[in-house]
Amino acid sequence: MKFKKIRQWREEFEKGLLGESSYALLNQVNKIIKKFSIPLEPFFELIKGMEADLQVSRYKDFATLYQYCFRAAATVGLMCIEIFGYKNDTAKDYAVNLGIALQLTNILRDIKFDALNGRIYLPEEDMKRFGYTEDDLLNFRYNESFVKLMEFECKRAREYFEKANNCFVKENRKLLFPARIMEKIYFNILVKIEKMNYNVFGKKAKVSKLRKLYYTFGVFVKYKLA
Repeated sequence: MKFKKIRQWREEFEKGLLGESSYALLNQVNKIIKKFSIPLEPFFELIKGMEADLQVSRYKDFATLYQYCFRAAATVGLMCIEIFGYKNDTAKDYAVNLGIALQLTNILRDIKFDALNGRIYLPEEDMKRFGYTEDDLLNFRYNESFVKLMEFECKRAREYFEKANNCFVKENRKLLFPARIMEKIYFNILVKIEKMNYNVFGKKAKVSKLRKLYYTFGVFVKYKLA
């Protein structure tokens, strides 16, 4: 039923590109797409990511998980940079790498919630490598194998944050500061997971609203005003 709904939304989105959708909002989205020259491919890839959430509950390896992360998050970044604006094409690489980093962090933070809904995003090959089974995860077993597995996954997420940083060039600093705020917040969620010794079963790693405001103000001053 939900999959059918997404298919219907895809059809309405395609109609909206012609200004013919029965939803006024989608017709307005088409105007925004034209105004900022946003490529259409990320929109359709994002829809595929939504479909994956309904169809796929396990990921064999990181290659398949990367594809999901790209569709679920990097696509949004590729849309947003067209609205924010940029002066150097490295902004596209920044958007992709940051999107992967954010989605990986989401996955690590929400392991328990996803398991309760029957979904495991951690690659099967990684779980086998560290001797942590699907049954272990579904029963929230916090042990040495899980710690080593999470340490590995967090290191991978850090690598994508680093890749994003390497693509964040001076020319784009003032224009892309909103993305930098998201990066700051999510990187600190990753740090919290590490400080919890990866026990995401006990409590959810999160950044307080006050801390988010602090990061937002700090990034705004540093990149927009300085």
